[in-house]
Amino acid sequence: MDIGVIITTYNQPKWLQKVLWGYEVQTDNNFELLIADDGSSADTRKIIDDFRKNAPFPVRHIFHEDKGFRKCTILNKAIVQSKSDYLIFSDGDCIPRNDFVAVHRAEAEPKRFLSGGYFKMSQQPSNAINKERILAQKPFQIKWLVNAGQRKQFGLIKLAENKCISYLMNKLTPTRASWNGHNSSGWKSDLLKVNGYNEDMQYGGLDRELGERLENAGIKGKQIRYKAICVHLNHPRPYRTGETLSKNRKIRDEVAEKGIVVTPNGIKKMPR
Repeated sequence: MDIGVIITTYNQPKWLQKVLWGYEVQTDNNFELLIADDGSSADTRKIIDDFRKNAPFPVRHIFHEDKGFRKCTILNKAIVQSKSDYLIFSDGDCIPRNDFVAVHRAEAEPKRFLSGGYFKMSQQPSNAINKERILAQKPFQIKWLVNAGQRKQFGLIKLAENKCISYLMNKLTPTRASWNGHNSSGWKSDLLKVNGYNEDMQYGGLDRELGERLENAGIKGKQIRYKAICVHLNHPRPYRTGETLSKNRKIRDEVAEKGIVVTPNGIKKMPR
């Protein structure tokens, strides 16, 4: 199957550069990379243009003007412009382990979407990551992370290089198999069926809302949070507000109560 990887970014060129290096070393490089840019400045474009010159796969920069937080809108544009049957979604601050694409390809199933997670890094190791360390896969090695300043915590088990542990943890985790924007994948045809992302949504739950509509359509989540691995670089979130979180919660409650499948304000605009 043809695979497209869609990553989002907004004015974080330093982090995006590290993420692109992570995709450069994938064991499965048979994919197209679409960078959904919510209006970044010229330094982000330069990083993408420079990376594209030597990338082992097609790289496309999907861009629109900065008019505030419009992540859902740029994601919908990327979905439409993708040439692939199957789409993997992540963020421009999440570095993928070198088997990230391969795991999503291997685990894909009809009438399912895949639900991955991330390991959230602290500031010190986030700053310490460079291209050489990504090539050596250091950010996914527990010993290196701890030596670089990462606090010891249970979440580090996600990085354990043991297939039995990852299998058991995926079976035993109480975490729901939700659609997570930093690490999820699904069939483009299923995403079109629900009309993509709801462009009424702001930060906080916008990805979950898409997954909830997929579930209402009969597309169920499959847990791979301990198998498809990425690490999340540390940074502030100034766009997180109580007002937007409350608004998004109301939208999600309505989706659950009414069993909504198709959003009217998605890829296609429909009368309300």
